[in-house]
Amino acid sequence: MPDSIPEHVRTAARQQQFLDVMSRDDAERRFQQHLDLDPQLTQTVPLDAAAGRVLGEDIRSDNDVPAFDRSNVDGFAVHAADTFGAMEEVPCRLSLNSELLSPGIAPQLEVLPGTATTIATGAVVPRGADAVVMIEHTQVDEDDTLLVQHPVVAGARITYAGSDIARGETVLRQRQLLTSREIGVLAAIGLDSVTVYRRPQVAIISTGDEVLAPGQPLAYGQVYDSNAAILASAVAESGGEPISMGCVADDETELDAVLARALQYDLVLLSGGTSKGAGDLSYHAVSKLPSPGIVAHGVALKPGKPICLAVTGTTPVVILPGFPTSAVFTFHEFVAPVIRRLAGLPERSSRTLSATLPMRVNSERGRTEYLLVSLSTVDSGLAAYPMGKGSGSVTTFSAADGFLTIPEQTEFLEEGAAVRVHLLGDQLRPADLVVIGSHCVGLDYLLGLLQQRGFAIKSLFVGSSGGLSAAGREECDLAGIHLVDPETGEYNRPLLQPGMELLRGYQRMQGIVFRPDDERLARPSSTEALAQALEDSSCRMVNRNAGSGTRVLIDQLLEARRPPGFAMQVRSHNAVAAAVAQSRADWGIAIEPVARLYDLGFLHLQPEQFDLVVPSTRRNRPAVEALRKLLQDDEVRAHLASMGFERVDS
Repeated sequence: MPDSIPEHVRTAARQQQFLDVMSRDDAERRFQQHLDLDPQLTQTVPLDAAAGRVLGEDIRSDNDVPAFDRSNVDGFAVHAADTFGAMEEVPCRLSLNSELLSPGIAPQLEVLPGTATTIATGAVVPRGADAVVMIEHTQVDEDDTLLVQHPVVAGARITYAGSDIARGETVLRQRQLLTSREIGVLAAIGLDSVTVYRRPQVAIISTGDEVLAPGQPLAYGQVYDSNAAILASAVAESGGEPISMGCVADDETELDAVLARALQYDLVLLSGGTSKGAGDLSYHAVSKLPSPGIVAHGVALKPGKPICLAVTGTTPVVILPGFPTSAVFTFHEFVAPVIRRLAGLPERSSRTLSATLPMRVNSERGRTEYLLVSLSTVDSGLAAYPMGKGSGSVTTFSAADGFLTIPEQTEFLEEGAAVRVHLLGDQLRPADLVVIGSHCVGLDYLLGLLQQRGFAIKSLFVGSSGGLSAAGREECDLAGIHLVDPETGEYNRPLLQPGMELLRGYQRMQGIVFRPDDERLARPSSTEALAQALEDSSCRMVNRNAGSGTRVLIDQLLEARRPPGFAMQVRSHNAVAAAVAQSRADWGIAIEPVARLYDLGFLHLQPEQFDLVVPSTRRNRPAVEALRKLLQDDEVRAHLASMGFERVDS
């Protein structure tokens, strides 16, 4: 390398990423063999704080439940023998005692043969009575004589003392998860507190100069610390208690100090800095810990290869990858099982469902890949759509229904392949409306209105062509598209296949976006601006992805020309605007409402029609009908117009 290159750049360029990439199972085995995973410490908590906790001891009752013989109905306590032979035509006649028994009142009078005592549901059955006659099966005449019209047997409608829980009986056992049902049992035997396993305390450290706590002003190149919030919630969901140690800058001394404080807790999580370069301080800090130290660094997983597993003494220390999806996946693979065992919780077993892949999926040979998918209902069952935003996406994990595992020796899965999907939640929550296709902020507004009306919405934005294909396979209820037919110049309608219907949407203006202070592009018309951009080799464009409606327009405008930046292909109008606003590109093509959001200059090119394709079999679904009505609503149309979207009836 030239001498002018700084030494820290030389070091980073020479860095060795991973010494020993191992399989997932070997990494887990090496990690857990150094840990004591039996829950040790208990604490006493009030009963009203015990839900979701795990019992630290067996619970025996000191009381009978119920503690007395109890009436199950409103009626009369009697001797069963006095009612034998009773009929409506010939009732048995009993003398009513003067006592009336309500719950909580101790009886004073014995029920003698030939007598009866009025009793309410839940009241103590008096001495002498061995049955209760329902009030519906009796009458009382003028001289307060009870007429019993149906016979009863001994024990009828009485719950005897100790028949539910007997004194000395073990009602709940150690390691039982406490839910509302168990809390009710504990209250019934008179407990106001209970001994539970202490939740393991998990210290969470975020690292990096670029990481900023939410709520602070964000400078260019910085990111908000979403990982800490994600991991804290995941720790709590796994039965642990998250302890935030804050964001630590790339300062070795500061990180060493924070890590030393964190080791007082049961488990330490660091986010980011898992490689071995000079700037990857998390790895260097953890590598200095006492034995056994780092036991696995680099696992044959996708996402999650950079994970670093360490143990000091018996305290687990884990460095998770910095990208959110990688961090969440590796947390659930390696960390969540440890937290659950330390909390006394059983291993979580995920529910699996059969589905079909609607498209070919390529995989990297030699690494087990976990592919997040969104599930859509089709006639043949379920279709599993890959979530394509990558491990750096914050929303990928939250929008997914589950994941499928691609074995390490598998290079691809064919379109139409049958797969098993592991659900991320306890159950699949079917959506009322599945939308696949092109994204638009106007569509976001409409879907938000539907959500407010109680419809569950699932959206997957894969471009116009992908949406049209999904509608053809009946994998969605709606597909947003803006595709022009090259033969007629008409949008959308000529591209419909049999079994598809068009739900007319709105027009949106496409144009060239640029920074307002860029004099090269501040021209009177888009034609002049485009000509200038193509003549100036320093003027860099940002392109759109193949299959999008905007890309069709771009290819028509450029013909065979390939200006600088042509290969930079992004998947949304917002991404185009962001690239221009941040000077990573100088111009691109996007819609006017997005240009407004980013305070960019905008030169009109042509209006395009954004419509929704509906499979004919789904036209009458309630959510589709509701959206159809929204598009006709004057107030909704006025709001869309204020956003820059114009309704065109045809």
